[in-house]
Parts: sequence; structure tokens; C-alpha cells
Amino acid sequence: MRLTTKGRFAVTAVLDLAMCGGQVPISLATISERQNISLSYLEQLFGKLRRKGIVESVRGPSGGYYLARPGNKISVAEVVLAVDEPLDATKCHGQHNCRTGHQCLTHDLWTGLNEKILDYLEDVTLQQLVDSYNKNKSNVSPILINKIAKAQKTSGYA
Repeated sequence: MRLTTKGRFAVTAVLDLAMCGGQVPISLATISERQNISLSYLEQLFGKLRRKGIVESVRGPSGGYYLARPGNKISVAEVVLAVDEPLDATKCHGQHNCRTGHQCLTHDLWTGLNEKILDYLEDVTLQQLVDSYNKNKSNVSPILINKIAKAQKTSGYA
């Protein structure tokens, strides 16, 4: 299963708003420049995000978009689903007709994966991502740091 560009860009763009506090309108041109996402693509995504109540907009010269709710009240799953991103690892898209009209042997496996992915994305909020990014600004993930520390320990450099 893959999360397509649509879902990735939507999360990235909304996270950009959250990184700025989420309450001050930010223009799509600014987000486009900072995140290297096409302005026309952002316009399409933000229309959907606004209709689903994730962002609100302000018109005018200092207008733009801001979060409709606090970042700790918006899950990544909400953002992904708002832009009509399917979270489906099944070949049949949940229709139970994977194999010539019948359910395939691994259908339940992929359906379970769908549920786990959705559960995970529902548990992650924009605020958690902001906090995680701010905590790890060194651009070295905690996982990588742990691997380096273990390697140094086993080689005698720690």
C-alpha cells in the first residue's frame, strides 16, 4: 500500500500551517514556496480541506489559510481522508472480489493492515508532529541516534 502524493502533500501543507501556530493566515504561495508544492495543486487540496472543516480561509491582501481547530484536535487521518486519499491495501478496494469475483486468500490480511494504518494515523495529531519536529531539529532521527550509540558501545568508542 502506498500513500500517494495527494495525501503526503496535504499533510505537509497543513503541517506547515501548524508549524506557524495555525491561527495566522498563511498564503498558499508561501506554503508552495516553502514546501516545493505546486500552487495549483495546493489550491485543489485546500478547497477539499476547507470543505471538510480542517482549514479556514481569509480573503484579501493579508489573507490565506489557517487551521480551523487547534493542532492537537486534528489527526493526520482526518487530513488524508479529507483529500479523498484511499487508505486501502486490498487489491479489490474492499469489494471482496479480488480473485475473479471471489475474495482472495490474503484479503483479511490487507484489510487488517488498512485498519492498523488508519488507527495509527488517527492517533497522530498535527501538534504531535510539530512537537516532534521541534524536538528533533538536528535532522537526525532518534532511531538513527540509538543505532549510532549502540554501534559505538559495541566498538568500544562510547
